[in-house]
This record gives sequence, C-alpha cells and structure tokens, in this order.
Amino acid sequence: VQLQASGGGLVQTGGCLRLSCSAPGRSAGNYAMGWFRQAPGKEREFVATISWRGDRKYYAESVKGRFTISQGSDNNMVYLRMNNLKPEDTAHYYCAAARVFGVHDTALLATQYNFWGKGTQVTVSS
Repeated sequence: VQLQASGGGLVQTGGCLRLSCSAPGRSAGNYAMGWFRQAPGKEREFVATISWRGDRKYYAESVKGRFTISQGSDNNMVYLRMNNLKPEDTAHYYCAAARVFGVHDTALLATQYNFWGKGTQVTVSS
C-alpha cells in the first residue's frame, strides 16, 4: 500500500486544516488507517485511527474533540480534519496502514503499522 499525505501548511492558532492521505490499494486488503505526528526532538505519537469499515475511530486525548478522522467511500482516501489548532499541534504528520484481522479493528500502536507515507508538515503559529 503506497501512501501519500497532503494538506499541511502554516496556520494561526485556532485555525483549521484538512489532511488527506491517498491510499490506493487499501481496498484490496483489510487495513486500518492511522495518523501519527512527530515534532522536532520528540517521539512519534499516535493521533487517530479508523477501522477498515470506518465504524470505529479512536483519538489521542490531546486531539479528542478537535480532530476528526474519516475516509472516502472507496476506502482509498483517508482524511484528518483538524480544528482549533494549537501551537503544540505543530509536527510532521504521517498516515499509515496496518493490516488487521477484522473489518472493525483499529490500531493504536506505531508498531502495528506496515506501511507509512512520507508525511506532511503542519505548523501552527501563536
């Protein structure tokens, strides 16, 4: 599964962005999708995940209520809508695909993911 993230940019505090992840081939297998982020000097951290069916979603506490993960009808596009952005959201954002057993399964750990995109930079100015 080749992944390509886009949609990052520079926004002010309180602004919003929508990240997109192109995942052609995802529909050919059973993959949960996730978004992770990594800020300079910090470890990569989990942001959100969505099941193959799209019916289960989980978020990091730090983004819950502000970020929304979704996917296209053909499962080959995954989105991350980010509202009320804060300077601490500044990071390089990656989308990833995890082969899972069930269509309702999600994946919260980076080690569960088999494929990673190159990511897109999000910078939130104060």
